[in-house]
Amino acid sequence: MPFLNSSAIARAEFNAHTGTMQLWFRGGTHAYNFYNVPESIYRGLLQASSAGSYYDQYIKGRYN
Repeated sequence: MPFLNSSAIARAEFNAHTGTMQLWFRGGTHAYNFYNVPESIYRGLLQASSAGSYYDQYIKGRYN
């Protein structure tokens, strides 16, 4: 489970078999699930210079 160097997102997990991504936001108490996420989106999040900006641009509101 990768921990992110981000002020917005603490960690991320991805299940390649189901396409489910879980994100833990800083200050939060539980994971948020995102469904049918392409693995490329997950990898992009891990490699982004700003995970919060990447989330806003590529994930938020798209994989509920």
